[in-house]
Amino acid sequence: MTVRMSSAGQKLRLFSTSPQSSAVEPADYVSRVVEVARWSEAAGCEGILVYTDNSLVDPWLVAQIIIQNTARLSPLVAIQPAYMHPYAVAKMVSSLGHLYGRKIYLNMVAGGFTNDLAALNDTTPHDKRYARLVEYTTIIQELLRGPTPVNYRGEFYVVDKLRMTPPLAPELAPEIFVSGSSPAGLAAAQALGATAVKYPQPAEQEPDCHDAALKTGVRVGIIARKSEEEAWSIANERFPGDRKGQITHQLAMKTSDSAWHKQLSQMASAPNGNGSPYWLWPFENYKTFCPYLVGSYDRVASQLAKYLELGHLTFILDIPAAQDELEHISTVFSSARQLVTK
Repeated sequence: MTVRMSSAGQKLRLFSTSPQSSAVEPADYVSRVVEVARWSEAAGCEGILVYTDNSLVDPWLVAQIIIQNTARLSPLVAIQPAYMHPYAVAKMVSSLGHLYGRKIYLNMVAGGFTNDLAALNDTTPHDKRYARLVEYTTIIQELLRGPTPVNYRGEFYVVDKLRMTPPLAPELAPEIFVSGSSPAGLAAAQALGATAVKYPQPAEQEPDCHDAALKTGVRVGIIARKSEEEAWSIANERFPGDRKGQITHQLAMKTSDSAWHKQLSQMASAPNGNGSPYWLWPFENYKTFCPYLVGSYDRVASQLAKYLELGHLTFILDIPAAQDELEHISTVFSSARQLVTK
């Protein structure tokens, strides 16, 4: 969904998220991806995030399935530098553009699960991974601008007279997102002219992000209904307590060097009855990797309006449980926009 927010041309954009292969039976996975992609397109989402990590199927194959089964939805493909050379990423983008005429978004990920990185013998320290990410992404951007051959010599990558064919049409140039809440992550996003995506704190605790040099967005799940009781009933049914998940979460926290992971883990889950829509219970039970907003349309819309007022104009939603979930989400964003423009 792309909705103009002001006369200055700022826009609110919604992205959904594709199902993870690790959470769906192999025989059902392709049909599930297609189903969620079509729901997302029907709801007006601009794109759909496709995860990457050692446990998942290749995100480029998932992106191609999405493109083949929708008319305009753009995959937001997560990119981990440890997995492939920047030339290979640029080649994927140019090839999909050549074959389908569809724009791709790139979600640049500097880190990941520590054990995954160790298995790949990637021992690069946290902040250095963001320095590497800047070099990596710069090469991708230069290759896709074409047609001039790219020469680049950095600390991590060197290319010499490297040219991208087939060339990418200028209107299909990928927009870059950078995941990360740390100073190093935000600096990388600014250096690349990218949208910095973070996992937000409650809106009352979020810093103002009105910075002309840095576009920002947030990753958040939403469960909203007409009444508080109905919303929380659905939330608790969808995300019951899971002791095994809680133990897995605790183990993951011990091995993670992610700033956002530590930040969320240090925050107590808001009780259902305290009036706050901000909820970390699914995260604490290892069911999702983002906070949730739960409550009535009015209460959730009020929280979203505060994020908008702080300068966050891109929202990446969690994996939708059903098509009508996106309809409820559209309702609260419509209300939030009205609150901002009053």
